[in-house]
Amino acid sequence: MAQIVLATHNPHKVEEFQAIVAATRPDLEVVGYNGPEPVEDGTTFAENALIKARAAAAHTGLPALADDSGICVDVLGGAPGVFSAYWAGHAKDAAANLNLLLDQLLDIRDPHRTAQFVSTIALVVPRLSRSSETVEHVVEGVWPGRLATAASGQGGFGYDPIFVPDGQDGAERSVGEWSADEKNAASHRARAFQALAPLLADLPVR
Repeated sequence: MAQIVLATHNPHKVEEFQAIVAATRPDLEVVGYNGPEPVEDGTTFAENALIKARAAAAHTGLPALADDSGICVDVLGGAPGVFSAYWAGHAKDAAANLNLLLDQLLDIRDPHRTAQFVSTIALVVPRLSRSSETVEHVVEGVWPGRLATAASGQGGFGYDPIFVPDGQDGAERSVGEWSADEKNAASHRARAFQALAPLLADLPVR
């Protein structure tokens, strides 16, 4: 089976991307990246996704995917945004990030708790021959919703337990209460992947 590297050390993301990729390219195995982490000094999701994908492709020689994603809260001017993983400090403590965000929104009423999960996926295909060139693509997916006042559910990761997506029928649930299949079908990454799927369909692999 051919491989494509996902520029992350997070096993949850590898599993999530494998499930999504398999729908279009069941012959592709998504593998995690075990090389050095580049400095993510971009100011946008797209810049950081490209930084990571370029590093993974250069280190492994494989086509590389990188996702830079986060939660963008309207009343905070789009923050945490690109700082979502480090919102409570550089330890990347997901529980601390979530609790800090809830604390910052403590006095914000429900109508003003709107937010979006944003995923930007970069695909970098390294040169496969002397006559070819490195190819780069960037796609984006946006998942609108709002933030609950307390975490609920044991599923997902990161900010999932406080994110309530728009468009739910009946009782609204946080993503922490969704099944993995439900999330993979509707998430910001799934939406970004809809744009990426045609590119992967034609992806040349060794």
